[in-house]
Amino acid sequence: MKVTQHIEESKGETLFSFEIIPPQKGKSIQELYDNIDPLMEFKPPFIDVTTSREEYIYVDKGNGLLAKRLTRMRPGTLGICASIKHKYDVDTVPHVLCGGFTKEETEYLLVDCHYLGINNVMALRGDAMKDEQSFVAKAGGNNYAVDLVNQIYHLNQGKYLHDVMHVDNKADFCIGVAGYPEKHLESPSLLSDLKRLKEKVDAGADYVVTQMFFDNAKYFQFVDKAREMGITVPIIPGIKPLAVQRHLQVLPQIFRIDLPEDLIRAVDDCKDNAAIREVGIEWAIQQSLELKAAGVPVLHYYSMGKSENIRQIASQVF
Repeated sequence: MKVTQHIEESKGETLFSFEIIPPQKGKSIQELYDNIDPLMEFKPPFIDVTTSREEYIYVDKGNGLLAKRLTRMRPGTLGICASIKHKYDVDTVPHVLCGGFTKEETEYLLVDCHYLGINNVMALRGDAMKDEQSFVAKAGGNNYAVDLVNQIYHLNQGKYLHDVMHVDNKADFCIGVAGYPEKHLESPSLLSDLKRLKEKVDAGADYVVTQMFFDNAKYFQFVDKAREMGITVPIIPGIKPLAVQRHLQVLPQIFRIDLPEDLIRAVDDCKDNAAIREVGIEWAIQQSLELKAAGVPVLHYYSMGKSENIRQIASQVF
């Protein structure tokens, strides 16, 4: 079932969902299951599975020299989606990236999704590689998320890249895209960023999931401005609980977000990461309760593959 159908059938009740990351290659999928199991009591209608783009590693050639190799450390997104769908009978949302993929590779991925009965996808540009100053698309790939949305939308219409076959079984993907309550780090302004979001929706996006934020006022203002611009699709808030001291530095640096002063003081008063974890859980509970009271369609949690803090939050909210 499509994410938008789940929202429609909830009749205004806020749904629970979360995002997981594939394990590093060579690791067992069982740890992933162990972290999903405790969250199933909250009846998530869908689970997002991230996709990692390629990265460079250096391999010792044995003669004092290093060889630079391109690899993916966390492959398996589609396999995990199919496995979760089979094991838990829940819809899955694979993340589809521009970065690292040609348009043809993307088309093959979408065909596989269609055959597997996966009819939701999250269309993202993806980040720049670690050694790149800015994002660079793969030769023959999509440059921006709106281009990727266009490709998926056209495939839904039965239009493949080379369009030389008769199509009698069209895909019907529900397309999610990202939104940024405090603007994308590369955007010159929130208004400019909202214009890019409007382009993605006009191209065929069916719903929006926001980047994490820690001040609900930022989300409410973002939604108001989006509605004023004519964006009418569901806008799902993304929530991530703080867990360690370094999050105070890392999250603003990586995601260009602001942390509320009350939260910063509460973390600074903690003696260890265990106490910080409790602060993060309580802050996310209060965020979630306020958002739920405001009638948000879904509360979407960034679990990073760990579930205990998400379980504690959800037990107080759902």
